[in-house]
This record gives sequence, structure tokens and C-alpha cells, in this order.
Amino acid sequence: MVEAVLFDVNETLLDISAIDPFFKRLFGSEGVRRTWFKELESLWLIVIATNTYQDFPTLVQAALKMTATQQQVDLCDRDCSEAIDILTTLPPHRDAVPALTRLHSQGIRLAALTNGTLKSVRKQLKHAGLEDYFEAIMSVDEIARYKPAPEPYLMAAKRLQVSPEKICLVAAHGWDIAGAHKAGLGTAFVARPQKVLNPTAPSPDIHGADLLEVADQLLRNAPP
Repeated sequence: MVEAVLFDVNETLLDISAIDPFFKRLFGSEGVRRTWFKELESLWLIVIATNTYQDFPTLVQAALKMTATQQQVDLCDRDCSEAIDILTTLPPHRDAVPALTRLHSQGIRLAALTNGTLKSVRKQLKHAGLEDYFEAIMSVDEIARYKPAPEPYLMAAKRLQVSPEKICLVAAHGWDIAGAHKAGLGTAFVARPQKVLNPTAPSPDIHGADLLEVADQLLRNAPP
């Protein structure tokens, strides 16, 4: 039975497409944002594999510079700083507040775990009006190890004082689902646009078209 629900933040709760005008202005195409995000994902997978660590803003800017090189676009330092600023003011997905309200009203313990910095995620969730739903807001910065390595998920379980198998991670990323599963957590995938699961990886325990569907299924698995 699920005793606590752990939420990923960017793309799961917050709508990262709000940064598209920034990419349209710099690169002439909103779609370049997806290229940049894939570069960002690859960078934190590399630091996991090489057992090193660089904080999230450093990786965000490195991925942006790599994308600019691919696109043959010149960036200035101000462009990189602007990207960081925009990421801290993302709006919530439309289903975030009703889903969190539904879970919170039923007494479900809620927490957030991000690959971003603790300072940034607190600013993000406060700006989005989501901060008060969570009893704990956690960052991989606290242990210098990115998701999907097991350490962040186990850190969250220890902080919440709940065994991993009684926690469910909600995420829009297949790599996050896979990491949480490997760490012993339950998993719930929210199918944000163009987000898909690895067909060779274990299936999530819950699969929803949006967070409201996920919330309904979580409540059916919550203790009375």
C-alpha cells in the first residue's frame, strides 16, 4: 500500500514548454527545446556513470552551449543566465493543482524530488503555487548524485521515514521510472506529450494520461 507519493518536478508538475519562446528567439524554432533537454539528460547520465558531480545550472548551461554549437548559433552569457531564470518561473501543468489537492485532501503524504538545486526548486514550486502541498522538498544536490541513480530515491525514503516499497514516484520520464523501480519504489508514469517508456524496462505500477488519472489510481492503493 502506498503511504507517500514522491513527485518529480520539471515536466511532471511544471510545464517546461513555457521556455519555448526563448528557444524560438535564439534558434528560430521552438522544437530546439527538446534537443536541448535531451542533451541535458545525457549530461547528468554521464556524471552518474563517471561518478562525478556538477550542479544543475552548470549542466543546463553546458547543454545550451552544446545545442548552440549544433545549431551554429552564437550565445552570450546573458542568454545562459536567462535560461536559468526562465526555468525557475515555469507554470504548473493544468492538472497539477487538482491532482495534488485530491491527494492532499485524502491525507496522502506528498513530497518532491528534483535533479535541480534545492534553492531553484523551492522558487519553482512557490512561483507555481504548489509549495504548500509538500511536506518535504528535496534535491539531488543534497547528496551530489542525480536521478536515476538509486541514492536520491533512498535519500527521500529515509527523509520521509517510509520504506521504499511504500513510496510511489510519479514522473513523466522513463529514466526516472526505471531508477525508482530499481531502488525499490513503486512507480507511476504520467504520459506528458512525446514522453514514452522504454519497452524493454519494467512497466510502471500506474500509467495515467494525466495527473488526475494517476491520482485516482494512487488513492485506490492508499491505506484506509
